[in-house]
Formats: sequence, structure tokens, C-alpha cells
Amino acid sequence: MNGLDMETILWGFALGTLILCFWGVPFWVWTIVGAKACWLLGADTVGWTVFGVIAVVWNVRPIRTVLLSTPLAKLMKGMGFLPQISETEKAALKAGNVWAEAELFSGKPSFKRLMSESYPELTAEEKAFIAGPVRELCLATDDWKIWQTREIPQAVWDIIKKHKFLGMIIPKEYGGLGFSALAHSEVIQQLSGRSVPIAITVMVPNSLGPAELLNHYGTDAQKNHYLPRLARGEDIPCFALTEPGAGSDASSIQATGVVFKGSDGKLYLKLNWDKRWITLAAISTVLGLAFRLKDPENLLGKAVPGTTPADGDLGITCALIPSHTPGVVLGRRHDPLGVPFYNCPTQGKDVVAPIDVIIGGVDYAGKGWNMLMESLAAGRGISIPAQGNATAQGVLRIGSAFAVVRKQFGVSIGDFEGIAEPLARLGGRAYFLEATRKYTLGAIDAGIKPPVVTAIAKYQFSDIQRKVLADGMDIMGGAGISCGPRNIIAHSYFAAPISITVEGANILTRTLIIFGQGALRAHPYAFKEVDALEAGHMGAFDKAFWAHVGYVIRNTTRSMVLSLTRGWAAVMPFGLGVASYYRKLSWASATFAFLADFTMAGLGGKLKFKEKITGRFADVLSWMYIATATLRRYEYEGRRREDWPLVEWSLRHAFTQMQEGFDGLYANFEFPMLSWLFRGPVRLWAHINRFCAPPSDALDLKVARLVQVPGAQRDRLTEGFFLDGTNEPGPGLLEYAMKLSVQSQVIQSKVRKAVKAKKIPKKSGPELVQEAVKAGVISKEEADLMSQAEEARRKAIAVDSYTLDEYLKRT
Repeated sequence: MNGLDMETILWGFALGTLILCFWGVPFWVWTIVGAKACWLLGADTVGWTVFGVIAVVWNVRPIRTVLLSTPLAKLMKGMGFLPQISETEKAALKAGNVWAEAELFSGKPSFKRLMSESYPELTAEEKAFIAGPVRELCLATDDWKIWQTREIPQAVWDIIKKHKFLGMIIPKEYGGLGFSALAHSEVIQQLSGRSVPIAITVMVPNSLGPAELLNHYGTDAQKNHYLPRLARGEDIPCFALTEPGAGSDASSIQATGVVFKGSDGKLYLKLNWDKRWITLAAISTVLGLAFRLKDPENLLGKAVPGTTPADGDLGITCALIPSHTPGVVLGRRHDPLGVPFYNCPTQGKDVVAPIDVIIGGVDYAGKGWNMLMESLAAGRGISIPAQGNATAQGVLRIGSAFAVVRKQFGVSIGDFEGIAEPLARLGGRAYFLEATRKYTLGAIDAGIKPPVVTAIAKYQFSDIQRKVLADGMDIMGGAGISCGPRNIIAHSYFAAPISITVEGANILTRTLIIFGQGALRAHPYAFKEVDALEAGHMGAFDKAFWAHVGYVIRNTTRSMVLSLTRGWAAVMPFGLGVASYYRKLSWASATFAFLADFTMAGLGGKLKFKEKITGRFADVLSWMYIATATLRRYEYEGRRREDWPLVEWSLRHAFTQMQEGFDGLYANFEFPMLSWLFRGPVRLWAHINRFCAPPSDALDLKVARLVQVPGAQRDRLTEGFFLDGTNEPGPGLLEYAMKLSVQSQVIQSKVRKAVKAKKIPKKSGPELVQEAVKAGVISKEEADLMSQAEEARRKAIAVDSYTLDEYLKRT
């Protein structure tokens, strides 16, 4: 044994194996190590022969494919181990790009890459648009009046059209603004803080709709005709996708378009549809339509012999139909929780249109599902997150000002720990949501369309928006529920559930898209294995499968080692302090990857129906992404020391949510023969060895105090929320009252101390101020400031009221 005792060799071999597994080295490295072990152990001819055979089988792919991979593939197919993926699901899986989620899914994320992803900034032109036309539109908008009249005034429409708000995504060559995704998001964010109906009106034409589809797929003739008209607001677009039987499952569309030849010898479509929840439909001039295209006579020549159904169904197709076309039915409206934007049904009965209404022309007939999936992959990351972020920043701005101004028992309610708790949540959420918004937009502006990441953004922003509003209502109390021009939070509260239903309902987004799609798409090998098996490519299956085996071994080892060392075994290139959170994120990623593979192995094709399991995986992946975005913002902004309480709160909250997701997975783990291990010992170890504690009371108080101080930091936290700069009832008056209240705090402290020392009698209101001036406790100027602060405070906390006749006349 070459001078070494057996125990030393075995210990060395065990340690070496652990290190090699942890770093996930390729097979040829294992072969060298195996040869070294045989030599150290003094293997005889038989031993070297066995080792040689194994080495050849493992390293020579053609031999391995025939002897191991092909029989294994047949076994997996026979057992129905892999999920069945429909053509529509394949289109969704192939849409867009894999991005940061792949790193988090890998079990060994590259933080160098994640922290170097682009972080976008507005151009000078885009900043000027925000400062000019956006401000003009916000100032011209009376949200209370819109809610009362249930319509957008013509003067507001004129501004929208004049400044091409409906053409933000249309390239400049077609007369549009050609804005970046960041600028698009910033505009929607500013408008959302002012008026939800206005924001939705601008948002939808710049999201999934005619302009987006024409940009990417339209013919030159279609672009030249429609895009300039859409940019100028001469055409008002809508996009009819949702049906009574096809909501989140848009692939179940029943609307039809049948190809036929007219008497003039040209090809036409006969269209029939019944759509609902179509924004702007009632006032649209051009209707985008998703329908099933049928060509029973094969007039388009696209039928594949032996495969096309008898009715010639070519698949989902998108078209543009002028709204005045005979048979198009418009004019009715839904009432989405009272929010006064145009949300409408539309029907079409035997609508005849020329074949060239198909977006992209005949070449794109039957390709509508792919087109929609590509567009949604980016769209989910812009509009809904912008709206949710506006709510987070607006409620923080309003709630923190109200907490300073509103007093109970003689002190600002923000000084109470019960109010500090929701204030801290508002501050932390505002920080990490803005970080996540910009991180996601950076990818979109870089030309990446990451469907899993944008699904995370859509789900989390709309879900957190509701929680933010609930906290705002708790802080504002009666002022939050009293509707009127003074109340800026109520209308957002009414509208919040709408965001969870659009562009894929949140339940579906969480349980089926984020992990269901992510498990195959972001996983480095899973989709390759499924694809290879279905295609019968055994060489491709061999390559993906055995790489997957090595991947599982690596992540299993990393998960155990990082758990035992609390992440310290991960080498982090970043400085002390924040480095601990990078280590925890490595630990979480390894655990996630390990559990994901074991769960997929244990459940196989059944996993897609285990939505509570996939939902928990989605939660963990979502919060890993949010933590990554938070760290990226902190790094990009130069590690502002004053922001550390917000960063720490955000990261602690994110890891607490991850831990909750993991706990649920352990408690419900399904794997033959191993469920007891995960539900018992592993679950107990995870309970003892948690990533970190949730935000502490002390940290909550730090964040709460921070957001109640007027100044540059609070302004940065809420820079996406529109303020009109006036002292009129609403946010402006609250801000004014807050500043005066803070300025007068030192003066009030003098007066309280004087009362306590019995230098002046204990009185209230103006009489107390007069006594303080007489006693020389405060100056006349200080007394005036106290009076101004009190007057502003009184006006700011007032709520609207109505006569009985006024109340009954309200619509």
C-alpha cells in the first residue's frame, strides 16, 4: 500500500471524494482519482481490469449510450416517469430566454455574473418626458372626479394623444416614442400613483396588444399603416384574448376563423368569437384578436398530410380587425370592482375579413400561441410590477407622513411600536420591490425575455401590493376608509385585486409557471432529457442524463456541507458584513436544487399536478430572486451606509420566506422510502439550523424611524410616486404638515419639559403656547411655527364628509 496504512488512505479518499462532489468535477477527473486509488490500494490485475471496464463505459459516450442510457431511457418511458408535454406547453417553455433564474436553480450561483447584470438608467430624453408630459398629465388628472363621473375627461385624452402616451413601445421610425422598458415602467408608475384608471388606460396599449405584436411580427404594410396611427392615438387598440372558457388557460381558445375563397377569388376569414374582460374594447377602433384558425380546404397550403385534423385546425392565430367591421359587437362594459376604466366584453358574429388581417401575414398563420408567449414573457415584467411598485412607494410616503402628523395621547402615532411594525414592512418592501423592478427591467432592456423571472415579478408585486395596502389601512385607520378627494389610498385598495387576475391569475402563475415552467426551463438538464427522449435521440439523452446525475451528486453534497457550515464553505468574493447573505443565498440555492431534483425524481410526471408542492418551490425561487435583486441594488448604489437597515430588513424577510417554503416542502416531502427522513430528521434539523431570524423589533424600529424623517433618503425610497408640490388636501398637504411637525418637535419638547418642571401651567392648544411664550420657554417665532404645524396637522388629518343629498347623488 505504498507506505500508507489503510485507514489513512480511506480517510483521504473520503475527504477527496467530498471535495470533488462539492465542486462537481467531470467524469474524467473521477477516472484519474479512481486510478490513483487503485494504485494506492495496490490493486491486482483483476482490480485494474474491472476499473478499466468501468472507466471505458463511463467515459466513452457511444459505449455508455448503448449499454446504459438506451435501456434506462426505455425503462423511464415504460414507467411514465417523465411528464407529458403538450405542444402549447412546449411553446411556453421555449418562449423567451433563461436568465438569472438559471443561476439560482443551479445550486452553485455565480454572484460575479448576477452582480454584474445591467442596472438601467433613464436617458436624458426619457427624464425630460417624465418631468414634462407625465407631470402635465398627472396635474390635469382629477382622480376623484373620474371615479364620480366614471369617465376620463376629453382634456385628459387630448394630453394622452398629444404626447403619444399610447405609443411608448412603438419605434421612433413609426412615429412612436421608442422608450426603454425602464422608461415605460417609470411612466406607468407615476400615473398609477395619481390615478389607477389613467394608468390602466395607458398601460394596456403598451403591453400585450396590437403594437407589441406588430413590432415583432407585423408585415411592413401592417407596420406602416397601423403603428403611426396607434402612436398618435388616432387608433385606439384593444386585444381580445380572454373567453368564458379560456382565461389563464389561453390555449383553450374557442374563437374561430375559417379560411374561405370569396367570389372574387381572394382568400378571406369568417370569424366568430365571444370575449370578455377586454380593456378599451368599447372605445377601440382596432381589435386585436386571438382565435383558432381553420383551413378545412387547405387553401393556405399549410396542411401536413396525415396530421392535420379534418377541420383543418392550424392552431392559434392573431389578427387585427377594424372595430367598425360588420358583425363586430362592442359597447358594453364590465364593472371591475367599481374601478372606472374600460373593461368590456366583445363578440363577433360571422365577421368577414381579408386574409391579410393576420398579424405577420399568412406566414404567421397558426403561430399565435408562440407570439403570445414571447410577448407575455417580457410584458409581465413591466406594467404590473410598475403598478405594484407605485402602490408600495405611495403608501410608504403617505403612511409615514400620516404617522408623524396623526397624534394620539399627545404623541405621533409613529412613535408607537404597534405602528412601527407596519411602517417597517412598508420601508423594507419599498426597498426590495424597487430593487427587483429595476433588476428585471435591466434584463428586458438588454433584449432578454425571461418568462420565469417576469412571472415572479408579476406574482410577487401584485401579491405584495395587497399586503402593502392592508398595512396602509391599519396605519391610517378611519382616514383610510373615508372616501373622498383627501383619501389617496382608498381607490388603490379597491383596485388591488385586479392586478392578481390579469396576464395569468396569480394562483396559476405561482403553482404552474414559476416552478412548473422553471423546473424544466431553468434546470440545466431536465428539458434536454425530456426533449431527447421524445425525439428518440439517445446520444443527446445520454449526454443530458449523466450530466444530470453529476449535477444531483454535486448539489446533494453542497446542500449538506453548506447546511452544516451555515454557508461558510462557499467562497464569497465580496466584503465582510454583506458576505454572510451571499453565503446564505448559496446555501439556499444548493438546497433548492437538491430538493427540486429529488422531488422531480420521486414524483416524475405527477409533479405538475402537485400544485401545493410546486407553489412552495415557486416561493423559494421567488425570494431567492428578490434577495439577489436587493443585493444587486445595494452594490450598484455604492453600499450606502444609511440604507443598511433597509437592506438587512429586506434580506432577513426574504430568507424567512425561503425558510417557510422549505419547511412546507420538508413537511410534505414525497419520495419512495425517504419521506420519513425528510419529514422527520431533516425537517427538525432545518428548524434548528434556520437561515436567519426574521427582522427583529430593534431593526423594525430603525426602519420605522428612518422612513419618518423628511429628506433625501425618504425621497429616494419613494421617487416613483408623483407629488404635485402643492399644499392642497392630499399627499401635498400631508407632506407639508409632516415637515412642519418635524421642525416643531424640538420646540414641543421644550414646552413639555417646562410643563413637567412646572415652569408653566399644564394647558392645551393655543393657551399652552401663549404661556410658554410668556415664560420665555420659547420665542414668538417658535410659537408661530408651532401654530402653523398644528393648523397644517389639523387640515391634513381631516376627512371628507357630505350632506345627505350629496351622498345620495354620488355614483
